[in-house]
Amino acid sequence: MGTVTIGVSIAVPEPHGSRLQQLRAGFGDAAAHGIPTHVTLLPPTEVDEGDLAAVETHLDEVAVAGRPFLMRLSGTGTFRPLSPVVFVRIVEGAEACTWLQKQVRDASGPVARELQFPYHPHVTLAHGIEEAAMDRAFEELADYEARWPCTGFALYEQGADAVWRKLRDFPFGSPAVPPQSGRADRGSVTAL
Repeated sequence: MGTVTIGVSIAVPEPHGSRLQQLRAGFGDAAAHGIPTHVTLLPPTEVDEGDLAAVETHLDEVAVAGRPFLMRLSGTGTFRPLSPVVFVRIVEGAEACTWLQKQVRDASGPVARELQFPYHPHVTLAHGIEEAAMDRAFEELADYEARWPCTGFALYEQGADAVWRKLRDFPFGSPAVPPQSGRADRGSVTAL
C-alpha cells in the first residue's frame, strides 16, 4: 500500500458551489475545475492508504459530536501579501468551522498536524493567479451573499489527475453508516 492525499471540508451547496467554481475558473485559476467549492477543515494531507479506515472512524466521532449550524458568506477578503489568495468571507459559522477543524486535527487522532498558517475559514475565489485577476475577483464579488444550513462535512481524496473526489459524507449528530464496499468501489465516485 502507498500513500494518498486526503482533505476534509464542508462543501458549498448548489447553486452556490457551481457558481463560485465557474467564477474561480473565469478569473484564470487553472485548478478551479479540479477543486469542489468548499471550506477547508483539513488541508491536503498525505496518509498511508492503510490508515484510511482509522481516519474515517475518527471523522465519524467528530461528526457525531457536531451539530448543524448556519453558514453565511458575505463579501470578499484576501491573504495578500502573505499568501496569494482572494476569498469569500464567512460571516456566520466561522466559530463552528474553527471548532470542527480542531477536532479533525486533534493531536490524538490519525491526521494530527500543524498548519502552515493560523486557521481562517473561507471559500477560495482565486489562488496564485495574476495580481490584476486577483483584484478583479476581490472587486467583482465584494457584494456576494449566500447562506445555507451546514449539516456535515466530507472526506476527499486527490487523484493522480489533481482532481479532488468525495470519498464519504459525515453528517452531524448521528453515527454514519459504514461504507458497504470500502475503497475497492471508488470507481463509481463522481468527480466534483
